[in-house]
Amino acid sequence: MIQENLNKIRNTIPLNVTLVAVSKTKPVTDLQEAYDAGQRIFGENKALEMRDKHQQLPKDIQWHFIGHLQTNKIKYIAPFVTLIHSIDSASLLEAVNKEAAKNNRIIDCLLQFHIAQEETKFGLDMKEATTLLESESFKNLKNINICGVMGMATFTDDNEQIRNEFKTLKNIFNTLKDSYFKDSEVFKEISMGMSDDYPIAIEEGATLVRVGSKIFGVRNYN
Repeated sequence: MIQENLNKIRNTIPLNVTLVAVSKTKPVTDLQEAYDAGQRIFGENKALEMRDKHQQLPKDIQWHFIGHLQTNKIKYIAPFVTLIHSIDSASLLEAVNKEAAKNNRIIDCLLQFHIAQEETKFGLDMKEATTLLESESFKNLKNINICGVMGMATFTDDNEQIRNEFKTLKNIFNTLKDSYFKDSEVFKEISMGMSDDYPIAIEEGATLVRVGSKIFGVRNYN
């Protein structure tokens, strides 16, 4: 079933867009099934769960952290995480840099922006991002790369609203690229779109889509 679902989704995603299989709360057997079907990029939102799965699964998997990351949990994923989608404060970025240095690594990160109408979503606004990127402390962070932006649209059936929120994120990406990352080869990712709205996200310029329930079935909240 997972293989069939993956094949269906892959057929709807252009080659220049990367599929992140959101495997949070799913058992290792489900991830192994997706792996056997060729999936190599998985997204988790809890550091300890990600660490445990990393220990049990093949080592060529790329692990993306997509949830709200607490600074005291970074140490569990710093040795192996491929990309952190959810940098929403200067203090979190500094803490990731510190743990990356301890592991002799440079960790790729995305800046998470608050684009939804919902207050429950985390993320920076443009003013906070500008303050962060222009700060002296940011210039001293040698163990992180800022590779782009991430955002979550409002949970709604209004496709026009969703589209506008994705457009907002694309505009933020373009503004940051022009102002701060003109010469950066790594600042190129726009992570937006989930199971219900990823086709709209792709139309609006997503390079990474985070799809869970359409691959693994409805999430288990236990």
